Amino acid sequence: MDMIKETAFETALIAIISKGLPLVKQPYAAIAEQLDCSETEVIEGIERIMMRGDLKRFGVVVRHRQLGYRANGMVVWDIPDDRVKQVGHCIGQYAFVTLCYQRPRRLPDWHYNLFSMIHGQDRDAVTEQVKFIVAQCGLHDVDHRILFSQRCFKQRGASYRRPLPDSIGPGRGIAANG
Repeated sequence: MDMIKETAFETALIAIISKGLPLVKQPYAAIAEQLDCSETEVIEGIERIMMRGDLKRFGVVVRHRQLGYRANGMVVWDIPDDRVKQVGHCIGQYAFVTLCYQRPRRLPDWHYNLFSMIHGQDRDAVTEQVKFIVAQCGLHDVDHRILFSQRCFKQRGASYRRPLPDSIGPGRGIAANG
């Protein structure tokens, strides 16, 4: 099967939506204005990108500290390798867990291989949620630590694209057909 190549229009579209949708009544129309195309072309472009699987969903980056969630705990777990998938799914099912992923151990100094992030209004709330996970996922015998954040230097959604070359992008005459 041939890989469908991304057009210059789609590259520009991805660069724009990666920064977040404009907070206006018609965000796709605002993007269309930036790309010098129609709102329909923007929507169809996003649909093509999603159909290819290059974009799975839109998400929101919540500034949790501004909402009163001041305790941010990265919980590191030492899960037996043959249980990581099962335990990862168990931990990840809870709405208060915002991230859950496996990473390689760095022996002999770092034996933790599963990481989960929990945000709470205070440390006690996060600690109680971890106790809940331990009980619900049967992790009483598993070594784990809560690493609480001390200071935030940056928080934003991920960006997976390099900046557009000067010859491509808003105001550069990109046609919807690439």
